Amino acid sequence: MTDAYQTSGTSPTMSFEPLLDDKQAAAILGLHPKTLQRLARRGEIPTVRIGRYWRYRASVLNQWIDVNSSGQPACVGNERRI
Repeated sequence: MTDAYQTSGTSPTMSFEPLLDDKQAAAILGLHPKTLQRLARRGEIPTVRIGRYWRYRASVLNQWIDVNSSGQPACVGNERRI
């Protein structure tokens, strides 16, 4: 019997992107993990749901940032200009 992975010439791990947990994804985005979980429950951020756990792909989060960012630098402290 021929294995599907042998005939395709690729390893199943070559195209697999590790999934991030809440803490890892929140650290990348600069958010608190509970804030990230709330965004996931509301469907405001792309997620993969595995059982009761939320998981995130770094590449998808990066695309989400590109699509949803305004391109404006964030205002910090009293640096706000009118």
